[in-house]
Amino acid sequence: MLEVKGISVKYNIIKVLHDLSFKIEQGQMIAMVGSNAAGKSTVLKTISGLLHPVEGSIEFMDERIDNMAPFEITSRGISHVPEGRKIFSKLTVEENLLIGAHVRVSKQEVDRSLEEMFNLFSMLKERREQKGETLSGGEQQMLAIARGLMSKPRLLMLDEPSLGLSPILSHKVIEICKEIRSKGTTILLVEQKVKDALEIADWAYVLQTGRIAMEGAGSELLLNEKIRKAYLGL
Repeated sequence: MLEVKGISVKYNIIKVLHDLSFKIEQGQMIAMVGSNAAGKSTVLKTISGLLHPVEGSIEFMDERIDNMAPFEITSRGISHVPEGRKIFSKLTVEENLLIGAHVRVSKQEVDRSLEEMFNLFSMLKERREQKGETLSGGEQQMLAIARGLMSKPRLLMLDEPSLGLSPILSHKVIEICKEIRSKGTTILLVEQKVKDALEIADWAYVLQTGRIAMEGAGSELLLNEKIRKAYLGL
C-alpha cells in the first residue's frame, strides 16, 4: 500500500531523516516507536505532504506522492491525526467532523460517516453542538481521531494519540485503534507507550536518530532484550 524509499528530510540545513525505507501492507496495524526526537513525527509529516524529502520517494497505491500538496494526498486516501490533537477549538464537534470530510463530495456519504463516528464515539454525539474548547483532553483526542476518519481514509496515521491522557483513556484509544483496524482501515501508529503499541502491531519499526534501527513483528519486539531495556524499563 505504502512504500517509503530512501527518504532524507531536513529542517533548514539539519538532516533529521537519513535514507529511510519501509513498507506498509494493506490491512496492517504498523507501529513506529522510538525515543523523543527520533524523527517519528517527521515521518508522518513527510508522508502527509507537510514536509518534502530532499532525497528518495514515497509511493501510495503505486502512485508517487512525495511532491504532492497535503490536500492532494488526503484525497488519495491518507489521513493524518497530528500530535496535540489540533482541533478547531471555536467550532462545534459536528463542525470539526465536517471539516474532516472536506475531500468528499456526496452529502449522503458524509452524513452516513457522521453517524458512524457518533456510533463509534458516543460521547461526541452527546456533545455534537458543543465547541471543541469545552471538551476534556480525552474527548478532544476522540474528536481528532473521528475527524481523521471522516475522509474515509485507506491509511490512517496517528501521532501519539494517548499523549497526556490518563491510563484509562489511553487504553480506550488503543481499543478504538483495534476497532478501526477491524473495519478494514490500515493504521500507522506512532505511540509513546511502546508496550501498548507493540502488543497490537502486526509489524513495528524502531526509529533511532532518523534511521530504522530495528524492525519485526510487534510480538517479537516485545520479547527483544534491547527493546525491553531501552523502552520498557525491564
